[in-house]
Amino acid sequence: MTTRETTQFMPLADADPWPADVPKKLSDKLFTIAFFAIQWPWLARSLSGGSKRDKAALMRVLDLPADALPNLGSWKADTGFLSLIVDHIERNRPQTVVELGAGASSLVVARALQKFGGGSLTSCDQHAGFIQATRTWLNEHGLDADMRATPFTKAPGDWPGIWYDHGQLPDQIDLLLIDGPPWTIHPFVRGSAETLFDRLPVGGTIMLDDGARPGERVVARRWRQRWPNFAFELVNRGTKGTLIGTRLR
Repeated sequence: MTTRETTQFMPLADADPWPADVPKKLSDKLFTIAFFAIQWPWLARSLSGGSKRDKAALMRVLDLPADALPNLGSWKADTGFLSLIVDHIERNRPQTVVELGAGASSLVVARALQKFGGGSLTSCDQHAGFIQATRTWLNEHGLDADMRATPFTKAPGDWPGIWYDHGQLPDQIDLLLIDGPPWTIHPFVRGSAETLFDRLPVGGTIMLDDGARPGERVVARRWRQRWPNFAFELVNRGTKGTLIGTRLR
């Protein structure tokens, strides 16, 4: 399965992606269920992946077929997030891009890098089958990326739940895209991405998808407190919002 298939409401689920050596906390489970009652309006709005006009415009910029991204929205990226990525790559020409959560963004990033001056993409996702299907999808369009099936491990520091056991990543990351893990693990699960912030050079950029959701707003508040050398801004393009952080010093 890739983003070519029909969008479903909930994120993909593996048989048991949870690492055996990390205990599941009942408090985290209850917190996530309670948080659903808060953020369901944002989840409902996110079912729209963007208008046909916006999608067609994005495909024209990338010189991709009109049907290259047939299904967006819900747990998948929308045209707002994807167009922000393309605009950034065209303007800033990043040489190293790392994304957490593969799919539509993988195709868009790989094509934007190919068209606008090169650069490499490393993509991590916990779904091995999804990674393989996405790799094949990219190859069908003449694109390539370092696609990694990435297991989970215990979340670092004081963040809840689990995090990607991503192994070796580039020492310098010019653009960090965060679209995983899914909120169904914990509303604050993406906060652990800050473990990679030190790898961004001055001018390097972070883009957090679903930035308007209540859980991501809490994450953003903590990041602002912990990382005063970054400027963070919530950009409401598309249905889900994108938190953009730029390293200042």
